[in-house]
Amino acid sequence: MQNRRDVFKTTLALSSLAGLAATSAGAASAGKPIVVSTWDFGVAANSAAWDVLKTGGHALDAVEAGARVPEADMKNHSVGRAGYPDRDGHVSLDASIMDEQWRCGAVAALEHIDHPISVARLVMEKTPHVLLVGDGALQFAIEQGFTPQELLTPESEAAWKDWLKTAKYESVANSEMSTYGHAPGSKVPGDVHNHDTLGMLALDAQGRLCGACTTSGMAWKLRGRVGDSPIIGAGLYVDGEVGGATSTGVGEEVIRNAGSFLVVELMRQGRSPQQACEEAVMRIVKRRPEAAKTLQVGFLALNTKGEVGACAIQPGFVYAQCDGNKTDLVVPSKSVFS
Repeated sequence: MQNRRDVFKTTLALSSLAGLAATSAGAASAGKPIVVSTWDFGVAANSAAWDVLKTGGHALDAVEAGARVPEADMKNHSVGRAGYPDRDGHVSLDASIMDEQWRCGAVAALEHIDHPISVARLVMEKTPHVLLVGDGALQFAIEQGFTPQELLTPESEAAWKDWLKTAKYESVANSEMSTYGHAPGSKVPGDVHNHDTLGMLALDAQGRLCGACTTSGMAWKLRGRVGDSPIIGAGLYVDGEVGGATSTGVGEEVIRNAGSFLVVELMRQGRSPQQACEEAVMRIVKRRPEAAKTLQVGFLALNTKGEVGACAIQPGFVYAQCDGNKTDLVVPSKSVFS
């Protein structure tokens, strides 16, 4: 016969399992679809994602479809095949994707493939790994049927050669201080005139929350440099029970603080998406107050209730939102510095 202690342990274990099941069921409850993404070019990306969501599709399919839009945009020099190259003239792309069940995949320093987000999804679905990089990522992409191509466009090559005329070509991220191709006076890394990354979060009608993040990284970066976008927990993190977060700006600062994971964990502790983004941004500012004056980092968050939050260090960060009512809504985020 079981003694009282054994009975208590069994009851406690069963109660815990029941609680977990209820939590998971609650996270997957039906709701109102919504998709949000970083920057104003997210409007077009959101439109593609919404085409999936409005017919009852999976949020994972939505964020992949959305991310592919700027990746193919020949006018977008911070995401995808038209992205500016590194200081040696090589275009390399980074991307990550994550679903509501904590499955995730990513690629980094991927060359010659124009849709890194789709490769990242295949890493998640067809390998036991999370992240593939460089030549290995390229080999995997080719094995999966992707066709290699030259990503350095004539326009990007011209911009790179123009930058080389005055570049110091030293081991610092001086490219992000360049005003080439941007508004006069743009001196903040990752500001509204000089930013990278599409980060996207989507909640579908079944309550499934997924995210994607894609970028060509810093223009004129050191060859081999990888930012936060393909790093799960930095540029992107999703917890199907709580919510998701993505980031934009100077990736090194996001990586140092495991930024997107931090935002999600703050939501788990009870903060709203807005409160979580603000607290994560302030943590960066407090740890490096002087550096924070000359750099940009922004966070965008979405919880399982469909609530949205965003905050950045510098002004200028905006995000796009689509919930079926306003398909082209662009919202300025709160910032620490004015």
